[in-house]
Amino acid sequence: MFLADCQARLAFDLLANTWNAVVLWALRHGPRRHGRLREEIGGISPKVLTETLRRLEFNGLVTRHAYAEAPPRVEYELTGLGRSLLGPVGAVGEWAFAHADEVMAAQDRWEEPAS
Repeated sequence: MFLADCQARLAFDLLANTWNAVVLWALRHGPRRHGRLREEIGGISPKVLTETLRRLEFNGLVTRHAYAEAPPRVEYELTGLGRSLLGPVGAVGEWAFAHADEVMAAQDRWEEPAS
């Protein structure tokens, strides 16, 4: 059972936010700056990316490195804990690639129940 205080629910909550998994996956090849992450991900606003990075940092999955340079430079990088989630994120991605057509077909067939 996944009770309210179950540790598995923590993991599901982390992966339930689409952008969390996408940003983790985008960071798998090493540190990235905010602008480069936006380019690589596509379709994410600067505000949502910033919120996602802060959430991932809060949860110990990403570190933020600010360099004392002019102009300032900030990079984001996965922590060991963040890297440990790449396997599950990759597995979910593989499942989606293999079954997305089936899910979309089921959605197309679904009819709203009569009230």
